[in-house]
Amino acid sequence: MGAYRRHSTRFAVNYRNRVIAQKRFLSALTVKSHLRRIQARLGAHCRTEAAALARARGLP
Repeated sequence: MGAYRRHSTRFAVNYRNRVIAQKRFLSALTVKSHLRRIQARLGAHCRTEAAALARARGLP
């Protein structure tokens, strides 16, 4: 997951893209793109499922 670990799925589940972007000094579109890729890599259909899968796999 490399750079995507910085956008921890557990963190992303609790915040809107705009808030994550502000905290990470990124654009909201960048965050949206990263979160979509994380979900795709995990095989998740939503943020909540992505968070559960990430936790189960021991990811941050």
